[in-house]
Amino acid sequence: MIIESVNADYEPIILLRICGADAKVHQQTAIVDTGFNGWLSLPPDFIAALKLSWKRRGRAILGDGSECVFDVYEAIVVWDEQLLTIPIDEAESDPLVGMSLMEGYRLTVEAIEGGLVKLEKL
Repeated sequence: MIIESVNADYEPIILLRICGADAKVHQQTAIVDTGFNGWLSLPPDFIAALKLSWKRRGRAILGDGSECVFDVYEAIVVWDEQLLTIPIDEAESDPLVGMSLMEGYRLTVEAIEGGLVKLEKL
């Protein structure tokens, strides 16, 4: 189970642990985004700091209907105390946790500042 909280902007936030190429574990907060069907997005500077392995280019249709092309990397994350190797989408935005990473989990959000964000394995 993953338990975190809602921030002052009413965004559900969780703390992630991501392994860099040096095998060190780095912590990063990320917004839970149910409108993002990918795994995880990270900004370019954090990807560079982790020295993640580039895998391919990706394409996405954004909420405004426009298409974007981005780089996709690979990383190992600690997810609910398990190590998972997942694709990481590079994005000039706050880190986002997408629906693919949350597959098989129930998401509960108390939509108040400081409210509970809970991910429970189904």
